[in-house]
Amino acid sequence: MSELFEIPVKTQDGRETSLDEHRGKVLLVVNTASKCGFTPQYKGLQALYEKYRDRGLEVLGFPCNQFGSQEPGNDDEIQQFCELNYGVSFPLYSKLEVNGPGAHPLFSKLKKDAPGILGTERIKWNFTKFLVNRDGQVVKRFAPKDKPEALEAEIEALL
Repeated sequence: MSELFEIPVKTQDGRETSLDEHRGKVLLVVNTASKCGFTPQYKGLQALYEKYRDRGLEVLGFPCNQFGSQEPGNDDEIQQFCELNYGVSFPLYSKLEVNGPGAHPLFSKLKKDAPGILGTERIKWNFTKFLVNRDGQVVKRFAPKDKPEALEAEIEALL
């Protein structure tokens, strides 16, 4: 059993939950932002979700304002922006921090299990992506510049 599923998270409507509701699914966990050069990746993330959700993929978005203050809105504003501009229907969670002393435990675990280049754990920018298998094991970390469509083969392999 993976401890990843036990980590508490908050939905955008303020409900306390955990990733346990996604147990048995392949997860693509992404720190997101609405005013970033990578924001158009929402479209690609939504396309992956639509293509693979029936086979067990969940895309999970976690807004973060730690990089250039590129996610200034509150949870409602973020949800509205994503739905209106990119048709996002995959789960978005409450805004959180991914680095530093206030880093959310989920991202602390993801970074520890899949460090970046040269073993660094720090997330460098918005739209860093973590691929998690059905057992809750972090399989791979992808850089912000890695477009969602480039992840298809690795997602397919886990489905």
